[in-house]
Amino acid sequence: MHQGDRLQAISIIEGIKMGRKTQITREMILKAAYELLDESGIGAVAIKTIAARLGCSTQPVSWQFGSMLELKKELYDYSVKMLYGSLKEDMKGKDAIDAFFISGIRYISGACDHPNVFKFVNVEDPMVTIGERIGGDASIFSIQFDDEAAKMLESEYDIAPEKIGEMVRDIVIYTHGLAVMMMFDNYRLPKKDACIMVLNMGIRLAKNLGIEIDEKKRSKLLKQLD
Repeated sequence: MHQGDRLQAISIIEGIKMGRKTQITREMILKAAYELLDESGIGAVAIKTIAARLGCSTQPVSWQFGSMLELKKELYDYSVKMLYGSLKEDMKGKDAIDAFFISGIRYISGACDHPNVFKFVNVEDPMVTIGERIGGDASIFSIQFDDEAAKMLESEYDIAPEKIGEMVRDIVIYTHGLAVMMMFDNYRLPKKDACIMVLNMGIRLAKNLGIEIDEKKRSKLLKQLD
C-alpha cells in the first residue's frame, strides 16, 4: 500500500472512531485550526494541536494537507473569509458612502473582536507565519485598496477614478494604521471611538473631492455603531 493510501485509510478509521462513518474533512481541520488561531495566535496552530482539538491522531490532518505550509495557506484564505466574507453582501443595496463606512467598521471590528486572526491576516509577515509570500511578489500598492467601495463611489460621483482611488487608498491606510496602533495599545481605545475616528477622517477626505457629508448623514452613519 502506498503511503498516501495508508494515510487515507487511517483518516477514515479515525473518522469512524469519532462517529459512525464520519470522516475527518478539510473543513473540520480548518475550523479547528481557526479556533486555535482565534484563541491563541498562529503559534498555537500545529498538526498535534489540531488533532487534539478534533480528538484524533495526527495522520488524518497530515493526509488532508500534506504539510503545514499547505495547511497554513488554506488557513489564511479561510481566516480572510471568516473576517470579511460577508462584507460584499453587507454593502449590497447601500449607497456608496454607507458601504464605504461599513467596510471601515468591519476592519476595525475584526481587529478588536478577533485580534489574533487580524494579526495573522493583516500584520504578521507571511514568510514567517506561513513560509510563503501570499499574493506573490507584487507590491500591495500596485492594487486598488477596497476595490468594491471604490467602484461604488465611482458609479455615484462624477469624479476622476484615480482621485477616488487615492481617497480610498488613504482612508484604508489610516484605518489599518489605527487598527495596528490599537493592537499595540492593548485595545484600550474603545471600538466605537475608533470607528468614529475612521468616519471623521473619511468625511474630511471626501470633502477634499467635493463630496459633502452633512450632519444628518453623519448621524445616520453613526447609528450603525449602536
